[in-house]
Amino acid sequence: MTASSSNQYDVIIIGAGAAGLMCAATAGYRGRKVLVIDHANKPGKKILMSGGGRCNFTNLNSTPANFLSDNPRFCISALKRYTPQNFLDLVERHGIEHEEKAAGQLFCKDSAKDIVNMLLTECDWAGAEVRMKAAVDSISETDAGYRLRVGSGDLTCGSLVIATGGLSIPTMGATAFGYRTAEQFGLNTLPTRAGLVPFTLQPELKEQLAPLSGISCPVDVQCHNQHFREPMLVTHRGLSGPAMLQISSFWAPGDRLAINLLPACRVKEDLLNLRKARPQSTIANYLIQHLPKRFAQAFNELQGWTGPLQSFKNNDIEQVADVLGQWSIKPAGTEGYRTAEVTLGGVDTRQLSSKTMSALERPNLYFIGEVVDVTGHLGGHNFQWAWASGVAAGMDV
Repeated sequence: MTASSSNQYDVIIIGAGAAGLMCAATAGYRGRKVLVIDHANKPGKKILMSGGGRCNFTNLNSTPANFLSDNPRFCISALKRYTPQNFLDLVERHGIEHEEKAAGQLFCKDSAKDIVNMLLTECDWAGAEVRMKAAVDSISETDAGYRLRVGSGDLTCGSLVIATGGLSIPTMGATAFGYRTAEQFGLNTLPTRAGLVPFTLQPELKEQLAPLSGISCPVDVQCHNQHFREPMLVTHRGLSGPAMLQISSFWAPGDRLAINLLPACRVKEDLLNLRKARPQSTIANYLIQHLPKRFAQAFNELQGWTGPLQSFKNNDIEQVADVLGQWSIKPAGTEGYRTAEVTLGGVDTRQLSSKTMSALERPNLYFIGEVVDVTGHLGGHNFQWAWASGVAAGMDV
C-alpha cells in the first residue's frame, strides 16, 4: 500500500461518540474502509458519564413523540428502521447485563464502559479504525470527496460523516465544530440552547430553598402545555431532578413554571375533610404526611400558613389548594451547557435526507446524532437517536 493510499478512506467519521461509533461499525460491515477520528483522548466520553456511570442506553418505549425538532417528522424514518429492540439485541449478543429502572429505561448493571467496549469491539470486527487525539484543522472539497487536514497529515475520503455532538458539557470536549462545518458547506443551523438542564433561581427563592438542598419529591411540572410527572430535586443552586430537566427543554427565559407539589392528592377535598375531622390540625401537619418533612415545613413557612385549620375559611383553603397545585415560579435561568445533558437546535433537518442523514445538496456529507436538530426527552431517548441515525448513515455511506 502506498503512503498516499494509506491516508485514503471510503468514509471518515468525525466524532467517536455514540452515533459516530455506531455508524463506523455499520459501514465497516458493508465492506467500506472506515476511519473514525476525534480530538479527545478516549472514545465515548459522554457514554461513560451518562446514567451516573451506568449509561441509560435506550428506552424500550421510545417513539418519535419523545423527540423535539423544528421538523418533527424527520426522525420517524430512522427510528422506525432501527428500534430499541435492535440495540437491545446487540447488547445481549455481547453478554452485557442490564436492568430496567423506570418504565422502559435500560441501564448497564455494571458500568457504561461495557457499552463503549461493545462499540469498539464492533468497530474492530467490522474493520473500522478509530484514531483519538486527532484534531481536524480544516476540511476542503475535492473532486472525489473531502480532504481533512489533521496534525499528522492530510486524509481523504469519499464520504464524510459529522458526528461531533452539541455544545453540552464542554469539559468533555464539546465544541461548535459540527455547526461550523455545516455552515462551511452551505447548510443552515438552527439556534442552539441547553436542554435537559437544571434551573437556577432568583436570589430570594434560592436563599429560602437552600437549606433543603438534596431533598427530592414527586411533582407534576407544566410549561407551554407540556407537563412531566417525575421527581424534583432541590439543589444548592436551584431545581433539578428528572421533572425539571424534562421541562427545561420547553422553557424559555422569562417563562414561569407551574409545579403541582401534590399531584397524587385532592388537596381541597383533603383539607376540608381534615378541618371537619380534626379542626386543630394545621396545613403543616397535612403537608408532612405527603412531602418530605423538611420540605413540608419550609414550604409552609414560605407561604405563611399558620394557625389551626378551623381558622381557614373555604376560600382560604381553595387558595392553599391552588398554591400547592400550581406553585408558580419564574427561574432566573438554567445552568447552561456546563451541566446540560443535550443541545437543542443544530443542523436544520430540512436540508438532510431522513433516510440516509446525508445533505440533500451534498449527498456524500452526513450529519448524525446530537449535532442535528433532533433532541430526545430524558431517559435513554437521545442514545436511541444516536444509534438509529448512526445506522441510517452507516447503511448509505
